[in-house]
Amino acid sequence: MTTVLVVDGANVVGSRPDGWWKDRAGAARRLHERLLVADVPQQHVVLVLEGAAKGGVPAGRDAHVRTVHAKGVGDETILAEARTAAERGDRVTVVTADRMLQARVQGVGALAVGPSWLLDLTG
Repeated sequence: MTTVLVVDGANVVGSRPDGWWKDRAGAARRLHERLLVADVPQQHVVLVLEGAAKGGVPAGRDAHVRTVHAKGVGDETILAEARTAAERGDRVTVVTADRMLQARVQGVGALAVGPSWLLDLTG
């Protein structure tokens, strides 16, 4: 069984008050770089970016990390990525602190965890 980690980029970046709001693209790029070298238990990582953060990382695959640019608010894209992976039979984990989104992804069969889970793994 393939394991997939879907990351709510805006939510993870926004969980630490490190000045990310001054450079959203740079914050997204730093998150992407951490995901490339992180020792996460999932085989594939999907990083969903929205708004100005999309300027930090081009859409596409880079090693085991696939970056997806949301057309609007990232929630719908995150839900779609989780649903597609779950329907394929993958074991899916979604990283977000958004309680409504957590409930929605759990409804399609994904496990939801908060940003601190991922930040503890990526430093």
